[in-house]
Amino acid sequence: MDRRAFLIGGIAVAAVGASQIPRPRSAAAQATALVTSLSQLQSAINSATAGTTITLANGTYAVNSPITITGRNGTSSAPITIQAETRGGVTLTGSQTFVFSNSSYVTISGFSFRQATTLDLAANSFRLRLTRNDFQLASTVGHSVVVRGNDVKIDRNVFHDKSTAGCYLVIDGPSGDDVIAQRTYILRNYFRDHSFTGSNGGEPIRLGVSSRALATADATVEYNLFERVNGDPEAISVKSSGNTIRYNTVRSSTGGIVLRHGNGNRVESNYLLAGGNGIRIYGNDHLIVNNYVSDVASAGITLGSGTERDHTPGESEESRRGNDAPDRVTITLNTLRNNTQAIAGESQRTIQPLACKITDNLLVGSSGVLTDLPYQQGITFSGNILWGAAANGTIPSSGFTRADPQLAAGGDGIYRLGSASAAINAASVNHASEVTDDLDGQTRTAPYDVGADEYSTATPVRHPLTSADVGPGAA
Repeated sequence: MDRRAFLIGGIAVAAVGASQIPRPRSAAAQATALVTSLSQLQSAINSATAGTTITLANGTYAVNSPITITGRNGTSSAPITIQAETRGGVTLTGSQTFVFSNSSYVTISGFSFRQATTLDLAANSFRLRLTRNDFQLASTVGHSVVVRGNDVKIDRNVFHDKSTAGCYLVIDGPSGDDVIAQRTYILRNYFRDHSFTGSNGGEPIRLGVSSRALATADATVEYNLFERVNGDPEAISVKSSGNTIRYNTVRSSTGGIVLRHGNGNRVESNYLLAGGNGIRIYGNDHLIVNNYVSDVASAGITLGSGTERDHTPGESEESRRGNDAPDRVTITLNTLRNNTQAIAGESQRTIQPLACKITDNLLVGSSGVLTDLPYQQGITFSGNILWGAAANGTIPSSGFTRADPQLAAGGDGIYRLGSASAAINAASVNHASEVTDDLDGQTRTAPYDVGADEYSTATPVRHPLTSADVGPGAA
């Protein structure tokens, strides 16, 4: 490699071939620099302005003093980018990591994080981005990444091989407050191989915390893959309000999707395959639609019960930790196939669901019972289709029919409707205000088909994710 010394911001760096250094992304972009030591990296960061790209030469660096990013501000069209020379070519070890303060529009890209300190994205910094990084922090670390600031994007990273308590990714907020980071975007990440053996505390994603549950986070979690994440029964643990969880795949994992605290969340078009848990629900005004849950060792969907009717501002800490009984939850157009049960409830808490709807779902099973809902006074059933050797269970006769959906497996292993399926055009109500496409991303036409699939001979737009669809190498 031709390395000719030149100066950027007073730092000696080296020229490299154009194929290795990204071109400036806009007219506002400034300089591109290759630095070869942590001291050069810190100096380059200290003088970075909007559009600066700083590239750290490949190698392993022991970071024993924080790499500080203070008062550095890019723009939407010209962010400050700090990146590895080649993706995965820089390994950061040691006791420290990047530390942000009063900064914005900064991107960290292509690093392998092996440090012993959580990467904490400060509440006073916003529009930060972590992209195409590899996170396997030292075994003594709690959480890998904590987001406290607004408008952060976490995309195309891999989080893997953790054996101790702690989450891969936590969305939180300012210390000592009850607000939460706003509008976090979590896209095409690969969460795999969390092997913590405790019963709690090893979630891949924890979206909020009990004390912030009533705060609207407005996060979007989409197109992420979870495989062999066994550190907690909750792969995506939602403890905040107003979030969208969609198009994710959870495969061969203990964890499921759990709305543990908070209100007004949307869980849409996710695949949960051959794992330990499906979708579990507490709190109010959620929509659970178009999901496909198959071969999990519990219920496909669990509508919980509560120790509290509702969480309220100013309630005691003990009360806030309790389970909020589901109110006005809609469970519709889901396909639940060959789970231990299709839809279940809970009786261990005394406050029952209220004004909930279970409509137009497809429930299929070969053994046991399809429904087990001990509290039914607060639930309205309609249009559900049941099939298979499994018994109906507790669902009232007015809320379902038994009919053959003619499910057949596609090349991706997902069972979809056959051309003569009883589910075609069988929806009992108009769901156009809730969803306009199906699990595959194909347009629904009224009257909708029952379950997550709208019958079509076209190639699906969406599919269960594989490792090729996510992580540092994803498109």
